[in-house]
Amino acid sequence: MYQTIVFLPLVASLIAGLFGRQIGDRGAQVVTCGALIISAVLSWVAFFQIALAPGDHALNVQVLSWIVSGDFNVNWAFQIDTLTAVMLVVVNTVSCLVHIYSVGYMSHDPHIPRFMSYLSLFTFAMLMLITSNNFVQMFFGWEGVGLASYLLIGFWYKKPSACAAAIKAFVVNRVGDFGFALGIFAIFMTFGSADFSVVFSDVTSYADQSIHFIGMELDLLTTICILLFIGAMGKSAQLGLHTWLPDAMEGPTPVSALIHAATMVTAGVFMVARCSPLFEYAPAALEVVCIIGASTAFFAATVGMSQFDIKRVIAYSTCSQLGYMFFALGVGAYGAAIFHLFTHAFFKALLFLGSGSVIHASSDEQDMRNMGGLRTKIPVTFWMMTIGTLALTGFPFFAGYYSKDMIIEAAYAAHTGVGSYAFGLGVAAALMTSFYSWRLVFMTFFGESRASKEVQDHVHESPQVMLIPLYVLALGAVVAGYVFSGYFIGDHYEDFWAESLFLAGENVMEAAHHVPTWVVASPFIAMVVGFVTAWYFYIKEPSMPGRFVATFRFAHALSFNKWYFDEIYDILFVKSAMKLGYIFWKRGDENIIDRYGPDGVSAAVVRVAEKFKALQTGYLYHYAFAMLIGLSAFVSWFVLGGQ
Repeated sequence: MYQTIVFLPLVASLIAGLFGRQIGDRGAQVVTCGALIISAVLSWVAFFQIALAPGDHALNVQVLSWIVSGDFNVNWAFQIDTLTAVMLVVVNTVSCLVHIYSVGYMSHDPHIPRFMSYLSLFTFAMLMLITSNNFVQMFFGWEGVGLASYLLIGFWYKKPSACAAAIKAFVVNRVGDFGFALGIFAIFMTFGSADFSVVFSDVTSYADQSIHFIGMELDLLTTICILLFIGAMGKSAQLGLHTWLPDAMEGPTPVSALIHAATMVTAGVFMVARCSPLFEYAPAALEVVCIIGASTAFFAATVGMSQFDIKRVIAYSTCSQLGYMFFALGVGAYGAAIFHLFTHAFFKALLFLGSGSVIHASSDEQDMRNMGGLRTKIPVTFWMMTIGTLALTGFPFFAGYYSKDMIIEAAYAAHTGVGSYAFGLGVAAALMTSFYSWRLVFMTFFGESRASKEVQDHVHESPQVMLIPLYVLALGAVVAGYVFSGYFIGDHYEDFWAESLFLAGENVMEAAHHVPTWVVASPFIAMVVGFVTAWYFYIKEPSMPGRFVATFRFAHALSFNKWYFDEIYDILFVKSAMKLGYIFWKRGDENIIDRYGPDGVSAAVVRVAEKFKALQTGYLYHYAFAMLIGLSAFVSWFVLGGQ
């Protein structure tokens, strides 16, 4: 069953990609969608068998012997436990719905087989990552996801902006992947193995060891964990390596849903949770994770409040929610982090696919300033987006309410400096999340239409093949939190997670159930304040945003320009690299290498040839004279040499 779950998307990808012309657009859609439906159904079967059945049903599934080099032996195998089962459900369910949605959304695209092939390849790479039982196999899936994201973001390769976004995503992720690779190398050098079971069982032997590096003494496990986390920062778009994420919106909307909801961006969260036995013995590394996560949640929320591209608002929302997941990991609330990953997949995929429905209805318009008044024209999409917004903002009894509130309460219950820092920024981010989420709804669906008359006349509801995935995701956004909270973060926590998540100390989520009432109420109050503010700005007093911008120009410019990260990186890295390349080109390549190398040698040959050319006059007496000089020289050498 597990081989079918993992490899069926790969088979479908190969069929659609290699035989797309033979089977046609519809054939490619049927093959890929059918494969993902089967994988999704089997993933839910695995979830009930592994995670929800009484007892620990974790198992290892051997596939084949992969790498054998001396003492280094890596098998291709699947580690199937509760953490894997949860991720299988998330990845395959969302990917299945995205595949079905793409049938309608991409119906007019001339390259449907290639697109469907890329989607299935992306899914396979993520499945390889989450089912791995060793770091080498995980790195294989890690890089496969990066490759597939490059192909999907740049799918419309004739758009220069899409090509630039794909390259940016690929390059920025290489920075994080370099740290991840160094962490894996350090693990193998330390533990002599890349298998999770070997490494995690031997962690305590290296808990107090240090290493010397350029005159510094560093804690071994802390160094390894920070290197691994750098990889997670790249894949999960944490502060500093986040700049690729908004630009990834250049890809088709189904790609945005797949990347931002269930696959690539969750890889880092999954990896840190999988490596909890390592991080639990590296408390300094966990503090770094917590600080970066909380800072990312706050930063991305501030940027989301001023963006006008409907997909970019949701993209920064994703970045912010990932920050929540990481600071939950940083305070040891691993179950809460994965629970938020689980619920987030439903409502964020719903929001992205809902935004795609809006764009589809508005003749490919993405600027919210050119929308408005759409709730009466596309009512189904409006209600789906409203459900996603309620779940995202943490409205009581929707999915996000259970997971996000637990994260904020766990940060407070940690009673540490970094926990307090995360709690404060988490509540502030919750307020801003509510504001920008309802701002999106009000600007898009309420008020008078700001679109052109031609666009208004063509506004229409999406076809059922695009709406059915929204219904399923909306159901998850409503009930997933209530149904599964007891397992992920409640009374069944220990039985549910078994040994897939490791805690060296007390479970902070147990303490989170006993925090003061004002802590429990804080996210709700923040959500209400954000909603009321957005309503006042965009419904009650539509002139207020303009007056606010005029009064707080610097704050708005900072938010609108994304804290100038792109501009700073452009100066520090892009332009400096181009200038250095220009110097190497002009001074190094042309003035030194070419001058004294190929060009210099050829020029010397030319100069010598010009000298000899002067001897070729064509007069007989010149040649006779040269022959006499040669003969005289030969006789002289013969006579003198003979003596």
